[in-house]
Amino acid sequence: MSSPNVEPEASDRILTIPNVLSGVRLLLIPLFAYLLLGPRADGLALIVLLASGATDWLDGKLARALDQSSRLGALLDPLVDRLSVVTTLVTFVIRGIIPWWVAALLIGRDLLLAGTMFVYKRRSMPPPDVIYLGKAATFVLMVALPVLLGSTGDTGVATVLAPIGNALLIWGTGLYVWTGALYTYKAFTVAKAVPPSADRAARNG
Repeated sequence: MSSPNVEPEASDRILTIPNVLSGVRLLLIPLFAYLLLGPRADGLALIVLLASGATDWLDGKLARALDQSSRLGALLDPLVDRLSVVTTLVTFVIRGIIPWWVAALLIGRDLLLAGTMFVYKRRSMPPPDVIYLGKAATFVLMVALPVLLGSTGDTGVATVLAPIGNALLIWGTGLYVWTGALYTYKAFTVAKAVPPSADRAARNG
């Protein structure tokens, strides 16, 4: 009976294709902000935003396809995601593309959910399973933002894109906040039902 193949340890890799793509996305963030707020080159900013979204999708696919998942990637990818989203929302508010309260709702939702992670950490539990509706909400918002940026001009295309982008933004924001409430409720029920690990250890001891 032959011994099973042993996969090489990849968790500590730094220089991987997905990590390079995450680094590129990180560099695109200040470029996007500059293009949108400096020369107001909305066309170029839209290209950068689409390129950032494409590399975000690609690095996850490549990490799985090439077996190049790493600890750095697990930290870097969501960090770049959050920085990209916050930068996009803040710059959109400054430019008047979206109202400030929409950005406040979306950013506040993420901050709240980040706080709920301590509930699971204190109980030595994994984070909750991803809600499919939450993925759908994120997808709708990621489509809405480029569409809204494309609606900033005075062309006929911009006129058509404006109501589409606003409709997507409303639906995406509603779904995003609703799923945030579901995640928060789930964390609340866990906090009530499961004592922290230290308390369980003290009782067992």
